[in-house]
Amino acid sequence: MKLHVLGCHGGEMPACRTTCFLVDDVLALDAGALTSTLSLEQLCKVDDIIVGHSHFDHVKDLPLMADLIIGRRDTPVTIHASRECARALRDNMFNNALWPDFTRIPTRKEPVLRIKPFRAGSTFQVGPYTVQSIPVHHPVESCGFVITRGRTSLAMSGDTGPTDKLWKVLNQTPTLKALLIETSFPNALQQLSDVSGHLTPRTLKSELAKFERDGCTVLLYHLKPAFVQQVKREVADLPVEVLELGDTFEF
Repeated sequence: MKLHVLGCHGGEMPACRTTCFLVDDVLALDAGALTSTLSLEQLCKVDDIIVGHSHFDHVKDLPLMADLIIGRRDTPVTIHASRECARALRDNMFNNALWPDFTRIPTRKEPVLRIKPFRAGSTFQVGPYTVQSIPVHHPVESCGFVITRGRTSLAMSGDTGPTDKLWKVLNQTPTLKALLIETSFPNALQQLSDVSGHLTPRTLKSELAKFERDGCTVLLYHLKPAFVQQVKREVADLPVEVLELGDTFEF
C-alpha cells in the first residue's frame, strides 16, 4: 500500500495544506489538497474519496475537483461519507446555491460525483480496500478509519479529542502498519483543544498509552500552521513522526 501526503495541516498557508492523503494513486482520504497538488491526469485517476467529517478543511476541494474533471471520466468519483456528513454535503455544498449539484450534472444517471453514505461504525468495501469506520470525538459526526488491503492495514484517526473506541479497534488489528493521528494545538491551548475536539501533545501522550502499537508507525498530522514549530518541540520526546508535505510511504 502506497501513501502520499498531499496535505497534513490543520489550516492553509503558502507552506501548509489541509488534510488529504492519497493511497495507491486512486483512493483519497479527505479532500483538503487534491486540486492544489495533483495534475489533471492524476485527478482523473482518483476513483474514491473517503471523508472523515464535514468540516470545510476536509471537504473543500470536492467542488473544485468536480468542475475540473467533468467530461474526463466514464464513471463518477464516489465520495464515501457518514450519513451526517453526506447530508451536510448535499444541503450545504452541492445545493445549487454555494455550488452546482455535481451529483446530478451532467445527468442524474451519469453524474460527475456520487455521494455514498455509510453508517458511522460500519465496515464497507471501496474497490479492493475494506474500510472499517470508527466514531471518534468531535463537535460534528467524525470517523476514524482502518483501511485494509490484503495483509496490510493503515489507520487514520480523523479529527478527534480523547476517545476509546479507536484504540479498541486498532488493538484488534494485527495487520496494522501505520497510524495517522491528528495533533492540532500546543499544550498551552489545551482548553481550546478540548472544546473543539482535538489533541495536544499532552493528550496525545495519554492516548498513545492506550495503544498496543506492536511496531506500528505513528504519523502526526493536522498541526495548526501557527503552532507547527511549538507542537513539534512538544512531541520531540514521543515515539512519533510529524508528517511533511510530499512524504511518501510504502507499507
